[in-house]
Amino acid sequence: MTRGSQRERDRERAAARKPNSKNGGDGLTPEQRRERDKKALEEKNAKKAAQASGSTSTDAKGKDAKK
Repeated sequence: MTRGSQRERDRERAAARKPNSKNGGDGLTPEQRRERDKKALEEKNAKKAAQASGSTSTDAKGKDAKK
């Protein structure tokens, strides 16, 4: 147990570096977080759908398909 005190100090330093909040510090309730995530997912899906419908002449890598 020669390193016992050093381990304790390292644990204290690590705890001091972490935020005290379990939720990541965003300050939102679970319902608010769900709504935020739902909105972000809808926007992402809408953007993806717009790109898919607007880029019918491109291949999988996004380059112009020339045949």
